[in-house]
Amino acid sequence: MDAALFAVDVTGRITHWNGQAERLLGWPREQVVGRQGLGGWAVREADAPEVLDRLLSVLRPLQGLSAHMPAIEGAVRQAQEFPLLRQDGGRVLVRAQTTAIRGADGRPTGVYCAFSEVHAQLDLERNLALSEALLKDSSWAVVVVDADQRAVAVNDRAADALAVSPVDMLGEPLGEFFGPGLEELESAVEHALIGRAPEEPVELWVTLQDDGAREEPIGIGRSRPAAARRCLLSGFLQLGSPLASDAAPLGVAWIFQDVTRARQQAQEAARQRFRDSQLSRAARAAADCEDPFDAAVLHLHYALAGFADHALLDVTAGARLVRIAETPAGFGAATPTRGVPVRYRPGHPAPQALERGVPVRATGGVSRSGWAVEHRWPKEAEHALCVVLRSRGCNLGVLTFLRGASRRAFDRADAAYGQDVALRVASALDLAGLGDPCGPHA
Repeated sequence: MDAALFAVDVTGRITHWNGQAERLLGWPREQVVGRQGLGGWAVREADAPEVLDRLLSVLRPLQGLSAHMPAIEGAVRQAQEFPLLRQDGGRVLVRAQTTAIRGADGRPTGVYCAFSEVHAQLDLERNLALSEALLKDSSWAVVVVDADQRAVAVNDRAADALAVSPVDMLGEPLGEFFGPGLEELESAVEHALIGRAPEEPVELWVTLQDDGAREEPIGIGRSRPAAARRCLLSGFLQLGSPLASDAAPLGVAWIFQDVTRARQQAQEAARQRFRDSQLSRAARAAADCEDPFDAAVLHLHYALAGFADHALLDVTAGARLVRIAETPAGFGAATPTRGVPVRYRPGHPAPQALERGVPVRATGGVSRSGWAVEHRWPKEAEHALCVVLRSRGCNLGVLTFLRGASRRAFDRADAAYGQDVALRVASALDLAGLGDPCGPHA
């Protein structure tokens, strides 16, 4: 920040007056240099003697010193505050630093006074204090990146949210720490650099890059996997230099909060509301079906929405499982004909679910290309959930839900929903007289 500056000789005559002093007080240099004292124009007459005495007081430690004796640095510099007058008559409180001037012979010849408006100085100090607080004690995570999108400052909360140490991020590009979601983050930073940052906080879903060498600290009662997706409620601020109005941006402050847990809970609640709604709609639609078998198939159609890609319905016939329905219909050559026993190999999830009486989940993995065909499922199937059909204390068959590679694997909440659907399907099949209640697993 440029400082206003003027100088006086030992008698109080003005010898120097710079442009910043002219801009601050309004007095042009031509009208100032050569004036005797500050009274009546830069200082009120009543305050002039005191102000001049305070200006010249910095010379007193030098008086009596020999020309060849070095002055102590701290004794020739002082900081103080006093009021000055603008040319328009207004008063301004300034914070000044006065420095003694010595001539070639070492004797004091005058005083330099560098000053700035107190409010401007306080604003600068507040800005510095704010920056310091954000990078230390803020409840928000802060990452400062330069114009090349390299991290130059990281506070502790950001380091904890991103599962790194602050030192690890310094000087590194953002791409070293993020996988999917990086493009959206980099785009937001680029827009902030050109002055087009999002006006409102945005939610960014990013996946932390897991190189296997990073360990995330484990908090009390919780542990977060290093490669988990995070939802970061983010804001972006362009950082410019206060010293020049047209300077290139210094970088961007990325301020965010990790709201992953809250957003996941909201998603789970919304998903549960939708599933409850589907169960209710399916029950109302099934009530209008004359054939109980049609009601069972109708339940499968409603269950697939937002839950699975395919559903297979097998009922018991003695010691075998027979396919009686599939939705959506027509899977191709890999699907057995309806009404024909399905040749499930030993250890298949469907017979296991029937034998154990509990849901069985299975995932093939990308490296097992023939996994779905081996299990007598559509070749695009990647995840499976097999749920037993049980009614009046008997196992009537198995309901299998399948998902493709674009979907996540089935979890416990999915298994619970699958059981809810299976209960309704089993009741309809029991009413239709399908399934052998006296089979080996009854």
